[in-house]
Amino acid sequence: MSKLKLIIQREFVAKVRNKSFIVMTFLSPLIMVGMITLVVFLMKKNDEKAKDILYVDNSGMFTNNDFKSTKSIKYTDYTSTGITETKKKVEEGSFYGVLFIPKQDSLEILAKNIEFYSKDSPSISIINSIENKIETKLKNQKLTNFGIDLKKIEAAKINTEIKMYDFSGEQSSKMKNWIKIIFGAIAGYFLMMFVMIYGTSVMRSVIEEKTSRIIEVIVSSVKPFQLMLGKIIGNASAGLLQFFIWGVLLFVILTILASVFGVDMSEMQNTATSSAQMDAVKNAAEGDKMQLMVQEILNLPILKLFVLFIFYFLGGYMLYSSLFAAVGAAVDNETDTQQFMLPIMLPLILGVYVGFATVINDPHGPIAVIFSHIPLTSPIVMLMRVPFGVSWYELLISMAILVVTFVFMVWLAAKIYRVGILMYGKKPTYKDLYKWLKY
Repeated sequence: MSKLKLIIQREFVAKVRNKSFIVMTFLSPLIMVGMITLVVFLMKKNDEKAKDILYVDNSGMFTNNDFKSTKSIKYTDYTSTGITETKKKVEEGSFYGVLFIPKQDSLEILAKNIEFYSKDSPSISIINSIENKIETKLKNQKLTNFGIDLKKIEAAKINTEIKMYDFSGEQSSKMKNWIKIIFGAIAGYFLMMFVMIYGTSVMRSVIEEKTSRIIEVIVSSVKPFQLMLGKIIGNASAGLLQFFIWGVLLFVILTILASVFGVDMSEMQNTATSSAQMDAVKNAAEGDKMQLMVQEILNLPILKLFVLFIFYFLGGYMLYSSLFAAVGAAVDNETDTQQFMLPIMLPLILGVYVGFATVINDPHGPIAVIFSHIPLTSPIVMLMRVPFGVSWYELLISMAILVVTFVFMVWLAAKIYRVGILMYGKKPTYKDLYKWLKY
């Protein structure tokens, strides 16, 4: 145990003292916030300039009310100019495109013969917006032709909002479900990302020691199994430290956001003029939504989620790291690892796809339940299910299977590790790995 402790300490210190580790630990949250801010800024700048679309309506059915300009699209009637001149004007000018509505005897034929011209490929969202406007107009016209009063149809519309409760009487909401989805998706994605990062870090460390022949000196003092396990635990400890720092930073950011929104709401209550009061009501509603979202996040079982995240992070990481260490011991350079990486990466990728495809839509469905118990996918899928409420019975079964599989995989990988760590000059195959397992 003393030798294992020294190996763990050596790996942990070497990882934590690495400049890239220190920089990325504190810089990664800022980079992510900066990227999100940049994307939002660019989207807003893109929406600030409205797209100028000219339309020529030869059918005589559409009016300016049917093509009302929005913040992102500005419609201008050029019917009197004609389609030929309008197309030429758009082609030579800075307009976005021209919409041509021909004259047809039938609404069905008209719907299939509307044309849109533009210099570049038009945005899908803009085309969908135009199609929705035209479909609404043609549908209303057809209802009018049938003698149906459109005002009565409009008056008959009722907006429905279902209030959701569980059997304990606790109220739920769509926002709460979306928060659970986002939390589960982020947790699953982060787990996959860090298993890949720290798993490959273990593999590179093994390859580096093997190629520099340092491993020959090390294994004269410790067993290969101890060396492999020490590398895995040391890197896992560094990963946990990084997660802890990020958690503290996240808590600080949430606290600052909550206090900032609280100040904004108190200031809005002091407005004097009627116009300012209307703006304050609007801003207060947005502030209420933000406060509700923060409250819903705080209402989540944060401690339970944190503990389970740590467990599945350690279980998933150590399970895959043992395989990465075995691959690193089997090869002489990182190029030769490619043939062995695909079988290791496929379960991780499958876990993410299953999580996004099934857990989001049906977190307690059979597919989600099965993959949350399969040890190679359970760290990701179960983490995505936990925010939706998973019984301790299921959790304990999943955790027990993961622990047993981890012990088995470490034993299996150690058999490859102890032989491959001293093998040089030969590119191993799957047949060679099978032979090493039988030694």
